[in-house]
Amino acid sequence: MALDPEIAARLKRNDAGLIAAVAQERGTGDVLMVAWMDDEALARTLATRTATYYSRSRQQYWVKGETSGHTQHVHEVRLDCDGDTVLLVVDQVGPACHTGTHTCFTADRLL
Repeated sequence: MALDPEIAARLKRNDAGLIAAVAQERGTGDVLMVAWMDDEALARTLATRTATYYSRSRQQYWVKGETSGHTQHVHEVRLDCDGDTVLLVVDQVGPACHTGTHTCFTADRLL
């Protein structure tokens, strides 16, 4: 699946060809998680409205909730001003974090 050339031209990828993807819950505004996308993952997400990410450790694509059922239905995708991060505004089904918590940002506060 190919990413729209106009969108692709606006992206600033890291050395591995990836951009950061922040998932935010539509109803609450909670930041749920951060993952990585390449052009293919972003194209799949835009086409299906289901969050698809790229696993750096497994070097493969993964659809959020494909095995757990904890899916992310994507309502909006926004590109930040630098072009190196996308914001996915999602409806989250079940916990977003692999630890079983609603959000990955429940650890100790640093400030």
